[in-house]
This record gives sequence, C-alpha cells and structure tokens, in this order.
Amino acid sequence: MEFNHTSVLLQETIGQLNIRPDGIYVDGTLGGGGHAYEVLSRLSEHGRLIGIDQDADAIRAASIRLGRFQDRVSIVRSNYADMRTQLHRLGIGRVDGIILDLGVSSYQLDTPARGFTYREENAPLDMRMDDRQELTAKDIVNEYSEKELFRIIRDYGEDKFAKNIAKHIVNTRREKKILTTGELCAVIRGAIPMKVQKSGGHPAKRTFQAIRIELNRELDVLKDSLDDMIDLLNDGGRICVITFHSLEDRIVKTTFRKNENPCVCPPDFPVCVCGRVSKGKAVRKPIVPSEEELKNNKRSKSARLRVFERKEQ
Repeated sequence: MEFNHTSVLLQETIGQLNIRPDGIYVDGTLGGGGHAYEVLSRLSEHGRLIGIDQDADAIRAASIRLGRFQDRVSIVRSNYADMRTQLHRLGIGRVDGIILDLGVSSYQLDTPARGFTYREENAPLDMRMDDRQELTAKDIVNEYSEKELFRIIRDYGEDKFAKNIAKHIVNTRREKKILTTGELCAVIRGAIPMKVQKSGGHPAKRTFQAIRIELNRELDVLKDSLDDMIDLLNDGGRICVITFHSLEDRIVKTTFRKNENPCVCPPDFPVCVCGRVSKGKAVRKPIVPSEEELKNNKRSKSARLRVFERKEQ
C-alpha cells in the first residue's frame, strides 16, 4: 500500500516557521514528507533539513518523495525524543526551526496489518509506531491488570465507561486471548450501553486511542522532549507542534507557557529572585484548520497548531 497522507495545517505551519533559505530545520515526525517537502522547497543549497521518524514505512516513502533534495536533506530512523543525539551525530548544535505533527498518519490508520484502526475486523492488535519494539497492543490488552487497563482508558481515552471496559476485557481474556481488532471492538461494545453507542461515535475509538498512547509512550515522550527541543533552537528559531487531542495540546500549551514565564517567585515579591529566565514567547492562541481544509480533510477537525519562538535574553 502506498504511503498516502495529507499534511494537516500545512501552509499555516510553513508560514509560522519563518523559513530562512540558509537555515537548518528538523521535521521530528517526518511521515510521508509533506511538511519536509515544503520546507526544502524554500531552502537554498546552503540550507538543510533533518527528517526523523521511527516508522520504517514512513522512512521509505519520505526518502523517495524527498529524493530531489538529497544534497540538503538527512533522513534518520529514530524517535524525536533522541533529536539532540541525532543532531550531534550529524555535527549540528542548534537549528532554526522544528516541526512536530503528532497525528497518526492516514497510511497507518488505513493499513489493516498495522492494527491501528477499529474499523477492521481481522487486523492484528499491533499499533506499534516502531516495529523494532517488542511490546504490542495485544500484550497490553491480554497482560495488563484490570486496574492498569482502567487507568489508561480513563486517562488516555477519557472514556467514562473505562471501568466497565477494563472489566469486560479481563473477563473475556480469561476464556480466550483477544487477538484482533474486531475481537477487541466486540468486547468494548459489550461494555457500553446501546443507547450511548447509537448517539455517539464509534464505541471503540477512545479505547484504541488509549492503548496506542500507552504502547508508544506518546504523552511521556512529548512531555520529556519539548524543553530540550526549545533549547536546540537558535535565537529567533521556532518550534511548531500540531496536536490532535486535548491531552497533547495541554502538554504543549503548558510547556510553552512555562518556558515563556518560568519564574516561580511568590506573586507578592517585588522582583524576581529565582533566576529563571524566559526562553522566548508562545503564540497565544492555537491555529486551527480553515473551513476549506475541514471540508477537504475530515481528519483535520481536531488539529491544533501551537508555536513557540526562542528569544535569547
């Protein structure tokens, strides 16, 4: 299957980067190379882009798509959490811009063998962003305790039926392991009242999201990486992060504000004595898709773009 993916908020992201033709940029979630292609198209022969992705299929697709820019692009299979290490390996200290698109790609969702989608009956419970990882969604579903399942479905899926879903999963696997996306969907349907199923979206959507986030440590990686990525920016450099649900957006918003105003002194102190200095400024409101993009790409509905600009003191 061809790696097809429509880059969300593409022009808005490129515009916010304030690209310098001779600058150095990082796409930390390269995917099919949509954002990277637009950045490279604006770089001179002295500019450079480093594309990072942990998905082998994405690396193959992006390498083909970006082939015409081979003199100014470096593609690395890794997690963006290792950005500093990968840049150091390439002899790069700081960069002028960073992009993170935190959405699951259309390719991953539409390829049954990847196990991300709840719309396929017989797909394996996989959901790994990196197939070098041993743990899969099947292991979480069949080996996590009821308490652990409840926690991740409640916290990462924000599902009010989390307790009942966890209970149904544990009861079902006592009889037989849950091995496919269809089997898991059937269990979830049995845990949610029919009147709720009729009025809401797909009943398995939140649970699948929760398992995927837990498996790939998506929120932990984001939370642990943002401060370091801001430190990697040159003066005037920008980081653009596209999120797709409230949990991600909350982390980005909080981290950006903390880096803008890190002072921890009591409000009644006349002057700051903690010594923590602002690293820059966040664009105050998130940028959302236009009506035209929403019409052409329904998957962009929940997308939010947040931007932080590094400013040396």
